[in-house]
Amino acid sequence: MNRRSPLVSLVVAGILAASAAVTSHSGLTPHSTSAPHSAEAADSPRENAHWVNTWVSMPQLTEPGNMPPAPFTQDKRVLADATVRQTVQVSVGGRHMRLRFSNAFGGAVLPITAVSVALPVDGRAGVSAIRPGTSRSVTFHGRSSAVVPVGAQMVSDPLDFDLEPGSNLTVTTYLAQGQASNDITSHPGSRTTSYLRAGNHVTDDDLAGATPVNHWYFLSGVETWSRAGTAAAVMLGDSLTDGRGSTTNGNNRWPDQLLKRLRSQAGTAGTAILNQAAGGNRVLNDGLGPSAIARLDRDVLAQSGVDWLLVFEGVNDIGTAEPTQAAQKQVTDDLIAAYDQIVVRAHAQGIRVYGATLTPFGGNALYDDADGYREASRQAVNQWIRTSGRFDAVVDFDKAARDPLQPVRLLATIDDGDHLHLNPAGYQLLADTVPARLFRPGPLPKDFGLDEASPS
Repeated sequence: MNRRSPLVSLVVAGILAASAAVTSHSGLTPHSTSAPHSAEAADSPRENAHWVNTWVSMPQLTEPGNMPPAPFTQDKRVLADATVRQTVQVSVGGRHMRLRFSNAFGGAVLPITAVSVALPVDGRAGVSAIRPGTSRSVTFHGRSSAVVPVGAQMVSDPLDFDLEPGSNLTVTTYLAQGQASNDITSHPGSRTTSYLRAGNHVTDDDLAGATPVNHWYFLSGVETWSRAGTAAAVMLGDSLTDGRGSTTNGNNRWPDQLLKRLRSQAGTAGTAILNQAAGGNRVLNDGLGPSAIARLDRDVLAQSGVDWLLVFEGVNDIGTAEPTQAAQKQVTDDLIAAYDQIVVRAHAQGIRVYGATLTPFGGNALYDDADGYREASRQAVNQWIRTSGRFDAVVDFDKAARDPLQPVRLLATIDDGDHLHLNPAGYQLLADTVPARLFRPGPLPKDFGLDEASPS
């Protein structure tokens, strides 16, 4: 007879009890059966699903020129008794969501009084009105308010809310006290219009008379409870990924346009695209925001559900280094070492890393030097990206964007005018250059990340 020992019975009983306890404390409640079912949502809130970031913005210390305009900025206090309404475009959908607020650079605690989410009128980005009847209150540990400590972030409670893939979401925040500092956290290059209005208007259908600003404040992420096959891809970059030259409220940066293509294909429809880029950002040294090396843990490794990382950054390192042979040799060597570190650290977390070659800047008034030392650095860095074998795949943006008759320059048809940044057609070209197959779910090789010795 095949009998189970008393010890085995106790172990099995304990496992079942623990499993039941985890399920009952998952933080999710059953969704109304009358609500529309999003294609990306998990069938059950507790089975074969996980949290995945569906939208992010890179937190930065707000520069004086990007602070909220008067009267919303006062001496040592910002956005007191003020409502901030912002729209963001999510990538994958879901039936449950939660928000992330960042106080990474705040000079004082961030007291959030109330938050709501809703669908924007006509589903549009950058509008002040919401669709009537869609507003829902957001809570933090069961409370309507929260205080985000200096340097920290706060994640809201899960909320039943249908998000369709590629749709826009409105987040409205009220700060009764404001933040008692002129150091605040934002993402200046939102390419999306937000609205500021005095008083508490968290649930208003429209913010008539509100002050428009093209920045995001405090909001740093949206997560969805998604199928197990859903995963995120982080785009680590600078202004070329942040979208300088794209259309305000058009969501036509190259990661946005890549998302549209991935959503149209069954094998990649469950891929979230997370744009962790900022204008002026560098790989090696802090500038406009922490360096890519310094922010890798926060902006990539700590995000939910990340399977892939694409690195398209380094032109600002080359362009701000002195145009001498010695300085450019140093920045080239240091960039290569930094890319290698990014690969090592991401591989340790089971994340595939793709390298994108740096696009031309010939003719740019700030970066192009008469002796061509910076161009030589760009060529050397691109050669390493293409041939070193350190990346799991290479995306050749340089080849796609350069003028074949003048390879040191961008194609004239995609140049935004400064010979460094691209117009929407240029961002479409970059998006089309990225192979969709890179973001199809699949098991990692058995020895993934084991051999991290950098080739000479």
